[in-house]
Amino acid sequence: MHPYAFAGILPCIIRRIQMQTYLAKANAPLLYLIVGVILLFVAGLCVVFMIKSYRAGIKLGMSKQVLKRAITSSATFTVLPSVSILLGVIALSGSLGIPMSWLRLSVIGNLQYEATVAQIAAENMGKKLDSAILSMNDLVTIMLVMTIGISLGCLLSITVLKKYSHALQHKPAASTSTKKTKSFSSFAMVAMFIGLCATFLGSYIAQAIVYKHMLPVYTAIISAIAMGIFEYLATQKGFTVLENFSLAGSMILGMAGAILISL
Repeated sequence: MHPYAFAGILPCIIRRIQMQTYLAKANAPLLYLIVGVILLFVAGLCVVFMIKSYRAGIKLGMSKQVLKRAITSSATFTVLPSVSILLGVIALSGSLGIPMSWLRLSVIGNLQYEATVAQIAAENMGKKLDSAILSMNDLVTIMLVMTIGISLGCLLSITVLKKYSHALQHKPAASTSTKKTKSFSSFAMVAMFIGLCATFLGSYIAQAIVYKHMLPVYTAIISAIAMGIFEYLATQKGFTVLENFSLAGSMILGMAGAILISL
């Protein structure tokens, strides 16, 4: 083999060895054990609250058949939305390992939040969310940033959620006007999602303009079209079951489109 050819192959070999070493540590059995214990504890709490809720329903006079139907329907409609969470675990496991990705998206994590914050943390360390160039120190830093960010929501829920809930439930005094007054929560939710979408789209457009990197824009367009089709079928054609599958379906179609465009 020509020396120059070997010199070109050698960095690829080293990169592959580094990636396998990092992922081997990120997928260590001890991490699986720790994460498994945490998730079993959370699952146990869910079972406890489910039993308490069932007994409370019996005390309120609800029939066992109604409660069983509620449990069955809730379990059924939980499976489809969880597909998007599974996709998030698969997407993050290639860079953060399966245990950490599994933990983050199983307790209080959010798919959009976890991927975004992990990418931001890696970029601020001067790296990309790529297992071939990350180290265990980088993984600890990324997980710390993700945990601190998501903990703020828990702290705010403990301190201000009760007062905020009372404010949302407060009904204004009846007036002679026939206009319907909307609560602050409806405006806040719409504004939050518009701001979130605008932030992502702005980032994609900036990459397209500065770096001529059009793949994120194309992926966003494909996902948006898929979501629009799902919403149309669910709201206009009566396929209400698609409401629980719209997020996962648009993600799958967006990723599939990105793969095809890359090829």
